[in-house]
Amino acid sequence: MFDIVWQSDQVVVIDKHAGANFHSEQGEAGLFATLTQTCPGLYPVHRLDKPTSGLLVMAKTAEANKQLCQQFRDSQVDKYYLAISAKKPRKKQGAVVGDMSNARRGAWMLTRERSNPARTAFISRSLGEGRRLFMVKPATGRTHQIRVALKSVGSAILGDTLYGAQASDRLYLHAYSIGFVIDGQYLRFTRLPSTGRYFGDETFSQLMAEPAMLEPWSLAWPAC
Repeated sequence: MFDIVWQSDQVVVIDKHAGANFHSEQGEAGLFATLTQTCPGLYPVHRLDKPTSGLLVMAKTAEANKQLCQQFRDSQVDKYYLAISAKKPRKKQGAVVGDMSNARRGAWMLTRERSNPARTAFISRSLGEGRRLFMVKPATGRTHQIRVALKSVGSAILGDTLYGAQASDRLYLHAYSIGFVIDGQYLRFTRLPSTGRYFGDETFSQLMAEPAMLEPWSLAWPAC
């Protein structure tokens, strides 16, 4: 369900497995309930969709929760995601900015309005065989934001059948890196995905070994 990456008296950072539900469901304990059995009194600062894997931070104290929630509200948390699509985007890099509204079957859609926009920057690289790797930097944290953003540029994420992509062994979206401040100390964590056929092949591994991919904050990001 998850692996504990690091913890202190203030926070715990975990690597959520793909398919793990954050909330309890139909009598089965979810990720948060399971983690609180060993770390009681946790605060759920942010969440990931059930099919998404990757890094999550939770607060152990009310003060840490206050600090982290404020950073998320102010878009000060440094977040980077990895995604793979089997469809070539209309542009190799750029930004997707727009309001989001409910669509059918639990999906969301991007609108032309910008009253409270979701903001997502992305950079992509070829993986060969028709697949493309996206490094994504969301400046906001809306439900399904990255999934909707990549669909809007013609590259729905592999395995994301809700947004029209072909089925696969998993949804190829992973919360790769996160950076935040606690009590004046900057902390950053980065973790590669551990499951998924295309997250484990040689081309992906070679590309992710490049210095710029190991340190996505060093990339020249499109403004959003």
